[in-house]
Amino acid sequence: MSELILASTSSARRALMDGLGLPYRAEAPGVDEVVSPHLSAEDAVRELASRKARAVHQRHPEAWVLGADQLVEVAGEILSKPEDRNAARVQLGKLLGHTHAIHTGVCLVGPGGQVHEAVETARLGFYALSAEELERYLDLEEWVGCCGSYRVESAGQALLERLEGDRSNVQGLPMVTVVRLLRRAGFRFF
Repeated sequence: MSELILASTSSARRALMDGLGLPYRAEAPGVDEVVSPHLSAEDAVRELASRKARAVHQRHPEAWVLGADQLVEVAGEILSKPEDRNAARVQLGKLLGHTHAIHTGVCLVGPGGQVHEAVETARLGFYALSAEELERYLDLEEWVGCCGSYRVESAGQALLERLEGDRSNVQGLPMVTVVRLLRRAGFRFF
């Protein structure tokens, strides 16, 4: 089987991939992540995942490259990564006590231009927090580099009142979908 490359250096995505036991390496895609504001959240993550996978595949055309991207959507508004603590506070203020969706696009590009794509969506309900509790959560800096300003693989799991969907999707890489795409491409496990 050809080499497998994860087009991401995200520690959360690498931890999820490590759990599969497949040999792979991670490489930063180095792409522009700006998309048309007219795209739906699902179309935006699909485009960004494809852009990341194709950028790395262009450098390694004989490899299989897995790209992913995610966005949070609440009340029709798309939330990406916050620029600073204040932006994280504003984002979490929109999520706390409410339900939101997290969309993750996945794209697997292989030799000869083979492409397998999917978008997974999970729905999350967050507890309402006091202003003091919110500030203590912000002190943990889990908001850094995370769309929606939280991480469910750490202390942020205490924000969750309910979760509908694949928890690994919320962590950055929907592993049920990833395994399906890899199997479709001919990868074998165990």
